[in-house]
Amino acid sequence: MKRIAVLASGNGSNLQALIDNLNVPDSPAEISLVVANIASAHALVRGRKAGIPTFFVPHEGREDRQNYETLLVQLLQEYETDFVCLAGFMRVLTYRFLNAFPYRVLNVHPALLPSFPGTHAPSQALRAGVKLSGCTIHLVDEGVDTGPILAQAAVPVLENDNADTLSARIQTVEHRLYPQAVRLFAEGRLRNKDKLFFLDGWSP
Repeated sequence: MKRIAVLASGNGSNLQALIDNLNVPDSPAEISLVVANIASAHALVRGRKAGIPTFFVPHEGREDRQNYETLLVQLLQEYETDFVCLAGFMRVLTYRFLNAFPYRVLNVHPALLPSFPGTHAPSQALRAGVKLSGCTIHLVDEGVDTGPILAQAAVPVLENDNADTLSARIQTVEHRLYPQAVRLFAEGRLRNKDKLFFLDGWSP
């Protein structure tokens, strides 16, 4: 069984979706560690309630990003982490962290990448006037939401939407898609063809 570390900064609703779908008897993976960089992150509460080892590792006061990432890597390696899932982790990771887990860091983003990377993606979509938005599961590289795309699902953008209503609709899809993609990844279903990545068995 693969061991997953989840990094979060906020409410942790995607963490909860992963816990509910993966920490079950038939799963190919389990969440073995939760780390948050914000003390008030509700993700820490969710991890503790699920009986998962949970740590607050603050980034404030650590000006050297690579030293901070060294601490994270050491902690994750102590728990024999096989791969990492980001769940609202509001930090851009550098090569120091990514080299420790090559092609083994996944993220969920609330937009159909490559459109609307970065923060406030639903607001970006509304300002652009698009009629479809959604979410993307991708591998993490050193850019901002620029890594290889593994899975996507679309939702409609309604005429009366605001950022909150669109975000809620996207999150519903995230909570289904992210656990599905992580399961396939844990099963070794990742395939690389002509520099594009695919998850065999994925369905939108």
